[in-house]
Amino acid sequence: MRAPSLPPLVASLVSCLTLASALAAAEAKPYFTLHEVGPGVFAAICVPGSAAGSNAGFVIGDDGVAVVDTFQASAAAEQLLAAIRERTKLPIRFVVDTHYHLDHVAGNGVFRDAGATIVAQRNVRAWERTENLKWWAPNVPADKRAWVESFVLPSLVYDDGVDLYLGNRLLEVRAMPGHTGGDSVVFVPDADVVFTGDLFWNTALPNTTDADTAAWMTSDDRLLAGHPAATFVPGHGEVGRAADVAAFRGYLEALRGAVAAARQAGLSGDALVAEVRGQLAPRFARWGFYDHFIAENITQMDSELVGTKPRPVPVR
Repeated sequence: MRAPSLPPLVASLVSCLTLASALAAAEAKPYFTLHEVGPGVFAAICVPGSAAGSNAGFVIGDDGVAVVDTFQASAAAEQLLAAIRERTKLPIRFVVDTHYHLDHVAGNGVFRDAGATIVAQRNVRAWERTENLKWWAPNVPADKRAWVESFVLPSLVYDDGVDLYLGNRLLEVRAMPGHTGGDSVVFVPDADVVFTGDLFWNTALPNTTDADTAAWMTSDDRLLAGHPAATFVPGHGEVGRAADVAAFRGYLEALRGAVAAARQAGLSGDALVAEVRGQLAPRFARWGFYDHFIAENITQMDSELVGTKPRPVPVR
């Protein structure tokens, strides 16, 4: 099912500002650009303004294919499936959902129908059809509810991680918290490529609605320590290297520090937002989505630091 158009509220989730793709003549505008970042390892980078909504990718192994995330629009997922079929006829064995946000999972059904098993951290299955409704809260339109409730859920779940094999090719899937309470990364050891999901946004401000930024920085530290020479495929933005992950972690640290200092100075509300925004602008105003996300990042960090920030309840 093609995703319905989204209200402005959902833009806080969707980093590529998911507008409907225009049709040019008889063919649709591409949803993504495809980059081979390692032998048989492909990053599908969202075309800004398209309904892909986020990045995705796939890995071709000896006896099958694994897909990482499935975009926001089924049409984008279908385009990704076509790109895979142009390169191999091997069966699509797995899809890994890096977290539950709708811009990463709404195309699951396309790949389920192609024979894939959907794999994710346990919380993703619990939250995919429920927490994604909050982007329209408190009054969820009937068509949006129907769309979210039609999402295809993971059928194989794990707590800490799982190893997936495509013949002799290993994919290490590991749960790493921070962006949500159910994030995973996918490491392809023989290519030194890491699909980070939304634990890394390349030169762009992130959605922090569900974030635990202390855990997020720790996860990014683990990525940097464990994979210093890797190619990193972010959830949003262009393919990056370790220095780009470090720069993104630096934004989270700067945000936490500036909000904490403003609170200690007795600021709150609009005054706190203005103060922190002014402090961060010299370093980050040129980053993608600065004007779109900065106020929300500040207010959500404020609530995180005082312990009042709502987050999805993990599965026990």
